Amino acid sequence: MLRGFLTVREACPVCGEALHHHRADDGPAYMTILIVGHVMAPLLLFAFTQWRPEPLVLASVFSAGTVGLSLFLLPRLKGAFVAFQWSRRMHGFGGATDE
Repeated sequence: MLRGFLTVREACPVCGEALHHHRADDGPAYMTILIVGHVMAPLLLFAFTQWRPEPLVLASVFSAGTVGLSLFLLPRLKGAFVAFQWSRRMHGFGGATDE
């Protein structure tokens, strides 16, 4: 479904379903921030209270973890948003306006 990291193809290469009219917009980014924040914040609190690492170590480890988890989740959530819109026939999917 995705041509690049976040670019949705114009149409499905297998079935030819038009994908150009999706409206994922900022939804995947908001969901990524929500999920990463809810995963990393308790881990940060746990690591700080259990081991009391140096601030620079703590910041660098959790910064790398946050970026890695964000890069992993963002394209998957974009695909999920487009798939949800397709399954609910939202924004022109399956309607009379399909070309």
